[in-house]
Amino acid sequence: MIIKYTAPLRGELSIPGDKSISHRSVMFGALAEGTTEVTNFLTGADCLSTISCFRQMGIEIEQKDTNVLVHGKGLHGLRAPAEILDAGNSGTTVRLLSGILAGQAFDSVINGDETIQKRPMKRIMTPLAGMGADVTSVRGNGCAPLRIHGNKLHGVHYDSPVASAQVKSCILLAGLYADGVTSVTEPAVSRNHSELMLRYFGADVRTGADMQKSMEPRTASSDKSSAENRRGFTVSIMPEPKLTGQRIHVPGDISSAAYFIAAALLVPGSELLLKNVGINPTRDGMLRVCREMGADITLLNEDHSGAEPCADLLVRSSHLKAVEIGGDIIPTLIDELPVLAVLAAFADGTTVIRDAAELRVKESDRIAVMTENLSRIGCPVEAAGDGMIITGGKPLHGAVIDSHMDHRIAMSFAVAALACTGETDIQGAEIVNISYPGFYEDLARVCR
Repeated sequence: MIIKYTAPLRGELSIPGDKSISHRSVMFGALAEGTTEVTNFLTGADCLSTISCFRQMGIEIEQKDTNVLVHGKGLHGLRAPAEILDAGNSGTTVRLLSGILAGQAFDSVINGDETIQKRPMKRIMTPLAGMGADVTSVRGNGCAPLRIHGNKLHGVHYDSPVASAQVKSCILLAGLYADGVTSVTEPAVSRNHSELMLRYFGADVRTGADMQKSMEPRTASSDKSSAENRRGFTVSIMPEPKLTGQRIHVPGDISSAAYFIAAALLVPGSELLLKNVGINPTRDGMLRVCREMGADITLLNEDHSGAEPCADLLVRSSHLKAVEIGGDIIPTLIDELPVLAVLAAFADGTTVIRDAAELRVKESDRIAVMTENLSRIGCPVEAAGDGMIITGGKPLHGAVIDSHMDHRIAMSFAVAALACTGETDIQGAEIVNISYPGFYEDLARVCR
């Protein structure tokens, strides 16, 4: 994909459905009794992998464009798959589904592509083992493929060393099949889509008394001391609920909106309206950081009536300044850090990203890959063990970008290319179909 400097971005855009919520709508709908109707479902490859896995386990799922009907069979209605479950490139599918599979009355194997086979799974295997689950790494390396022998599970309290929605959700889903209460305590708040949706379907999900405190406004530079004040965030789930099919409208994915937010901020004269974007406070770190950098972003038509709040975002081009990004805000923007690094490359001053070691174990080592590619476009950047130091504000030029088959890297440098001189050649550009089919078409449309 060849991209070059563009005219101002104008118009409005409806962002595809949230990937995290789309995954969960299928999973929870399958475990519910009755039909779950999903609109604005994300049709990216990752979410289609989740649909495929549940079809293999006997769940009838109808899909027409972005509308999906899941005909659930209840908590114990899944059947043993005849073949290995293929999660494709989706870490969410592997980790959340493992929690469900651990409590079934059958055995299964779940695998994915070469990237998934390198991602760490001990982070779910350890707590599941503590619940009595029998989950083994087939190759003995703590990665997929995972062989799961369905077992009777026990309720536990797990102190998670990482703030990870995937780890938390895996344990809570296993807790549906446990013999008592299952709780997870995290060191910081991670996205809470599972808790909100499970409760919406009828599960008894309870959060710690410090939930409200954890949602208080905070800045991009929230430090360790403020993080310590919020330690001990706990969520619990009661076993064996009766889940009932629901209607779910999936809001636009803020992680996908992030690329258009960044593009509109960087290209002079831009004004772009992004429609119906999810603004869940466990996911809005991108907005808080951008505003601290000096971004002109206005929320319009805010709607807090449903389980997931949403709003239209009006974004105007802005002169940005460097910030420090670290502490307990990191889990709220972990997927947006690559595009935030691009914004930092054009901002005045030196931006420091820290406490983000999780970037090392995503679809690629995003710290290494971002450092490599930012250097290629002429940005002074230094990698750290848990982040990056980026000196911005100088003119940057197009280059050949290696996406390392990571969708977020490809989209981040598509944005960078709009503000660089010359042409940028993104290799492996097609990988964006993992999370945003039609990304380049949408980008071209608002750049005209």
